Amino acid sequence: MTSLKLNLGPQHPSTHGVLRLLLELEGEKIISCEPDVGYLHRGMEKMAEKMSYIQYLPLVDRIDYLAGFFYSELLCRTVEKALDVELPDKVRAIRVMLLELNRISSHLLWVGAFLMDLGAVSPFFYAFREREMILRYFERLTGQRMMYNYFVFGGVRKDIDYLEEVEEIISILPERIDDYEKIITENPIFLTRTEKKGILEPEIAFNYAITGANLRASGVDYDYRNQDSLYKGFDFRTIVLDGKDSWSRYKARILEMRESINIVHQALVYLKRADKLEQRLINPLTLKLPEGEYYQEIEAPRGLACCYVKSTGGDKPYRLKWRTASYYSVNLLRELLVGTYLNDAIAIAGSLDIILPEVDK
Repeated sequence: MTSLKLNLGPQHPSTHGVLRLLLELEGEKIISCEPDVGYLHRGMEKMAEKMSYIQYLPLVDRIDYLAGFFYSELLCRTVEKALDVELPDKVRAIRVMLLELNRISSHLLWVGAFLMDLGAVSPFFYAFREREMILRYFERLTGQRMMYNYFVFGGVRKDIDYLEEVEEIISILPERIDDYEKIITENPIFLTRTEKKGILEPEIAFNYAITGANLRASGVDYDYRNQDSLYKGFDFRTIVLDGKDSWSRYKARILEMRESINIVHQALVYLKRADKLEQRLINPLTLKLPEGEYYQEIEAPRGLACCYVKSTGGDKPYRLKWRTASYYSVNLLRELLVGTYLNDAIAIAGSLDIILPEVDK
């Protein structure tokens, strides 16, 4: 049979960004997949070399605009560790609470868009309804719905406020997630589209450096939060499933949202009885990192995110490099789509939770 080459994208409505997949088909069966990225490249790493650390900080939450707090935390963490700065417990609690709320809002957008990819319209609106509560809180606290710039070197811009809104959000969310499960988890059409589709074996996941929920849905017990000093004292369980398919990746994120609610609750209990915020911020005008190489990690919504900084002792990085999980998930499509059919390509790709700005940076 003669093969056919098909361009899926770069502006396909289900890629959630600008991505070109060059597929080779025999009939409707995919025999090869070549991802073509770079359409959204913004030079985020090169810009860091021309900016001071405080000038660069407002830009980093654009690397993944659905999880901006994580990249702000990652840059702050790299600078703080380089200068051996210890965060007060209240700052840690504030950051953890906002990170986990951001993780929930990211997963909510993913589940809504994933179901939209499969043809289910209603879950998209339900998920955005709950996500809007979180974004509204972020806007009240930081002044921004998506690009927050709230974390600063050594702490946060101002003391936490509007905690009653957070309490309301986490009281509503569990019941709403139950509603999602009632209409999605055992839905026969959804099961047909996701069960035993896009099987990701642990060995393949390791070869492609896959992390996060995609790895844990393949039976690998690894969550960086378990060794992250920021989460010290918080009690939560690591969600590990062994189905290895698109359905397991969906279920893992549903369960992770429930665990994030649990973490937010613990942070909220602490913050409601905590004293007024006292912190010693690093003066950004005199900030210089000692000469050397610095590296930090964080468990972001799409997997492990890392920041590498090489400093020559100046007020700006000599070299800065981001490691983003979506870049590796895109490469994984070379493996997961081969042998599947064209009508499953978007469903499998959607289950990986790829965000294109995180790929291109």
